[in-house]
Amino acid sequence: MPLDTRIAAVTDKIINRSKDTRAAYLGRMRRAAEEGPRRAHLNCGNQAHAYAAMDADKARLTECRVPNLGIVTAYNDMLSAHQPFETYPEQIKQAARTAGATAQVAGGVPAMCDGVTQGQTGMELSLFSRDVIALAAGVALSHNTFDAAVYLGVCDKIVPGLVIAAATFGFIPGLFIPAGPMVSGLPNDAKARVRQQFATGQVGRATLMEAEMASYHGPGTCTFYGTANSNQMLMEFMGLHLPGASFVNPGTPLREALTAAATARAVSITALGNDYTPVCDILDEKAFVNGIVGLMATGGSTNLVIHMVAMARAAGVILECSDFAEISAATPLMARVYPNGLADVNHFHAAGGLGYMIAQLLGAGLLHPDTCTVAGRGLSRYTQEPKLKDGTLTYDAGVGATLNDKVLRPAADPFQPTGGLVELCGNLGRGVMKVSAVARERRVIEAPAAVFHSQAGVKNAFQANQLNRDVIVVVRFQGPKSNGMPELHALTPILAVLQDRGHKVALVTDGRMSGASGKVPSAIHVAPEALDGGLIGKVQDGDVIRVDAGLGALEVLTKGVAARPPARPDLSDNDTGIGRELFRVFRQTAGPATDGAAVVV
Repeated sequence: MPLDTRIAAVTDKIINRSKDTRAAYLGRMRRAAEEGPRRAHLNCGNQAHAYAAMDADKARLTECRVPNLGIVTAYNDMLSAHQPFETYPEQIKQAARTAGATAQVAGGVPAMCDGVTQGQTGMELSLFSRDVIALAAGVALSHNTFDAAVYLGVCDKIVPGLVIAAATFGFIPGLFIPAGPMVSGLPNDAKARVRQQFATGQVGRATLMEAEMASYHGPGTCTFYGTANSNQMLMEFMGLHLPGASFVNPGTPLREALTAAATARAVSITALGNDYTPVCDILDEKAFVNGIVGLMATGGSTNLVIHMVAMARAAGVILECSDFAEISAATPLMARVYPNGLADVNHFHAAGGLGYMIAQLLGAGLLHPDTCTVAGRGLSRYTQEPKLKDGTLTYDAGVGATLNDKVLRPAADPFQPTGGLVELCGNLGRGVMKVSAVARERRVIEAPAAVFHSQAGVKNAFQANQLNRDVIVVVRFQGPKSNGMPELHALTPILAVLQDRGHKVALVTDGRMSGASGKVPSAIHVAPEALDGGLIGKVQDGDVIRVDAGLGALEVLTKGVAARPPARPDLSDNDTGIGRELFRVFRQTAGPATDGAAVVV
C-alpha cells in the first residue's frame, strides 16, 4: 500500500524543517562511531577501575574482543512498573554470557511515580525528572566502556528521559527492555466511579482506599492507558523494543524469554558484529512520524506531545504541535482503552494488540514501512507475535482480525475516523486537547471563566458549591516556569461530577493533565504560559471563553482583556520544600511546552 499522502506531506515538512539540525546531529554521531568500540580508548588504569569487581567476566572484558553491554536501570520497588527490574541485571548478564558477551550495570536513574505525587508538592518535580533522567543516563554512559546499551524503564518521564540519553549517545546501539503491565484488577470504570463518589462525599476514605488498592495491586505497569503504557506503545512503533514485547505480564516465562532475546539482539547489533545498528539510525523523522501515528490510533497520553518534541530534538528532529494535529486528522482511532473506554491494556493486548494495529496501519498506508529498528529493517516485523514453544522464543503471524471489536477495531472501521488529539490556537495561545474520550456534543464549550492559581482553589470552590453551573475552569501559573508544570489529574473527578450534573464544563490550563484526562474537554499545555506573558495571565472571573475542538479554537471573547495588567500572584511557595529548591535553575531555563518544556535539549 502506498504511503498516505497526508502522512507523506507531514513527514516531508519535518524533514525539511530539520534539515540542518539533523545533518549536524548525524555528523556528530558518525564522527563518534568512527573512533571504534569505546573500550579501545581506555588506558590500563581506566580499564582496571571499570572491571575490578567483574569476577568471571574480567578476562573477557580486558581482552576487548567481545561486546560489553551497559545496563541503565530505573529500578526501584516503589514503582510497581519498575519493581520487576530488580532481577533484570542478572538475567541480562547471564543472557549476555550465553551470547558470548558481557554486561555491566552502567548506572541507575531516578524514577518517580506520578500516581504517588498526584495533587502533592512532589508532582512539581515530575516533568523535570525527565531531564534529570537524561542527565543521569548520560553520566552512566560517559564511562565510555560500552558497545551498546540496554535501557530499563517504563513510566511517564523515565522512557522519554532515557530516549533523550539514547539519542545523545546515538553512535552506539540501544535497546529498551520493558517489564510489562500488572494483571487486571478492579475494572477502571468501577475505580473511577468510586473516585467520583468520594469527591461528592457519598463514600468515605476507607471505601476509596479499598478501590484504589484493588486496582493497583501488584508488580507491573498500571493497566489504564496513560503515559506509561503510551510509552511502551511508542517504543514498539518506533522500533526500540523487540516486536510484541510491550504488554507481556511480569514474571511469566514469555517475559523472561523476551528479556533474554533482547539482550542477545543488543549483542548482535554492536559495531563488533556485522549488523551494526546505532540508535541514530533508528530515531529519524520517519520513526517519529510512526510514533505519532501510534499515539493517535491508540488515543494515547497527551504528555507524549511534550515528550516527543524533546526526544526528537535530541536526535536533531524538529517537531511542532501542528504535526501532531495533522497526523491525528489522518489517523483513525482504533482502540478504546481506559480512560477512552472500559477495557485495560491486558484486554487490548488479548484482542490483538500492537501487532494487529501495526499491520492494519501498514495496510492502510499510514505508517512508514521501511524504518530501521532494533529487530532489523522494516516495520512489518512488528506485526508478528512472540510465542514460547518448548522453551524456545518464536514469532508467529499476528492475528488477522480483532478478537474483541469493543476494544480494538480495524483501520477501515474505526471507533472514529480521526485520532485522539487536536491543536487549539487563538488569542489565549496554543494548546492541545485529547478528544478520544470526549463526547462529540461536548467538544465546543462557551461559558464564563472561573480563574484559579492552584488545584486546591478549584477543590475549595467545588466544595463550597461555587462551580455548580456552566463554567470554564482556568487554572494558570501551572507551566514549567511557574511550578514545573505538574499534572492536574486530581481535578478530573471534580470536573466530571459537574459535567454529569448536566453543566457545560471545560478546563483551560498552562499545566498538564496526562493520559488520564478522560471525558471532560481540557485545553492543556497552553503556551505562552501565564508567567511567560501569555494572555491566560490576564483572564478574570466571568470572562467568556470559547473552546472549540472542531475548529481548533481557543479564544477569550470578552473585549479588552489584552489591555489589562497581568495577574501577579505570590508564587514564592513554589520555590521551596520537597526538593523544589534544587530545581530552581530548571524553572528559570525551561522552554515552553510547545518546544518540549526542555532544559537539556
